[in-house]
Amino acid sequence: MSNSTMQKRWISLFVENQVGVLPKISGLFSGKLYNLDSLTVGPTEDPTVSRMTIATSSDDETFEQIKKQLNKMVEVIKVIDFTNSSVCMKELLYVKVKKCTRHDKDEVFRIAQTFQARIVDCGKDSLLLEFVHSATKNDAIIKLMKEEFQAIEVVRGGSVGIEAINMTQR
Repeated sequence: MSNSTMQKRWISLFVENQVGVLPKISGLFSGKLYNLDSLTVGPTEDPTVSRMTIATSSDDETFEQIKKQLNKMVEVIKVIDFTNSSVCMKELLYVKVKKCTRHDKDEVFRIAQTFQARIVDCGKDSLLLEFVHSATKNDAIIKLMKEEFQAIEVVRGGSVGIEAINMTQR
């Protein structure tokens, strides 16, 4: 019996590192009306191969279709379904806190210490923090920062992941 409920899923792809592969893969998602939550890509230890990490929300049937379509693409070397696997997965998050009072800056430093963030830049009335956590933890950090400060700016990258050796971190 297939699961018809929408759920978050992750795919890792090894692809040929050449011009046009990224738009072709992202085009597959838009062309088939699949929801693409995030996509990150970078070269591997082999400069001819890139690795993509894709997050999507779908039901089981749609997810199987996505994997089949990706496997058919000539440029795709390997498709790995991370959804139910043990993986180490992290996302980069930058939060700029603007219009800081002295009290706000003290609070930013406490939050940075609590969440193991780096303060990567600062000015007279602003601070820039860098977080590297799971997407879920970063969601919670953004919610907290919105509640605590009057003006923030957020930039986040998609998650990257690799098969775990002995543990699971999402």
